[in-house]
Amino acid sequence: MSSHATPIKAILLALGANFAIFVAKLVAAIVTGSGAMMAEAVHSLADCGNQGLLLLGIRQAKRPPSDEFPLGWGRALYFWSFLVAILLFSVGGMFSIYEGVHKLTSPEPLKWPWLALGVLLFGIVVEGVSMRGCLHEVNKARGDQGLWTWFRETRSSELLVIFGEDLAALLGLCLAALAVGATMLTGNLMFDAVGTIAIGVLLIVVALLVAIEVKALLIGQGVEPRRRDELLAFLNARPEVAEVLNLITLQMGPDVMVAVKARMQPGAGDHGMIEAINTVEAAMKAEFGDVRWSFFEPDFAD
Repeated sequence: MSSHATPIKAILLALGANFAIFVAKLVAAIVTGSGAMMAEAVHSLADCGNQGLLLLGIRQAKRPPSDEFPLGWGRALYFWSFLVAILLFSVGGMFSIYEGVHKLTSPEPLKWPWLALGVLLFGIVVEGVSMRGCLHEVNKARGDQGLWTWFRETRSSELLVIFGEDLAALLGLCLAALAVGATMLTGNLMFDAVGTIAIGVLLIVVALLVAIEVKALLIGQGVEPRRRDELLAFLNARPEVAEVLNLITLQMGPDVMVAVKARMQPGAGDHGMIEAINTVEAAMKAEFGDVRWSFFEPDFAD
């Protein structure tokens, strides 16, 4: 389940990798004059800032509930994750397309192309290590789910964003390497410009896909379908519960709110029913560690 994953590990690994790649790419872009390389440098810098925002979101999500925020700050994660998707779209994608169009209209010869290619290959290796760490956490979260199914159903917005960023970064590096290599082989600067535009389109597509998923969390999604099925099966299996009439869940960042309407087994009056409800709620929170709030509306079996 997603609760077993540790998104902060993937975030820190990606932050270190992106900063190292940014420095290498910036130096190479200045020396070579490659538009694709400069686009990749800006992309890596934007990723560093994005990961900082995700760490801020994780910290805010840990704030305790208050009278003003009775359900805590867990959903702050979704705000910062959505902002990261917007930044990936604007800073990364739009700048790359702008740089590519500029290179098409005002082409500049590449200087030290072998340096650019070497830095890109270095970036591919480092980003590959970061992607491997991210996939390790994703695999713990998705279990036997397919990768696309996990992407559509996960409620871990920070892990979702890091996966999208790492994927876009790795594919973008490969595109940049192909663009620089084709320019070196043919001498045609159009390849560098087209490669830069392709990187921008890639970033925009990934950003939109991530934003669509995070938007649903901002609106107020319940837990993952498989998690809801587990909760429902658990409640129906309790001896105190005759039938679950309705189950409402709400994902609140790392925490979950559960509202249950159930027909209870006949008990020893009101006091017995209250004890049965308390027993069920305690057992549910012990079984599902992410359930922080529970609201139980009982009904008696006929």
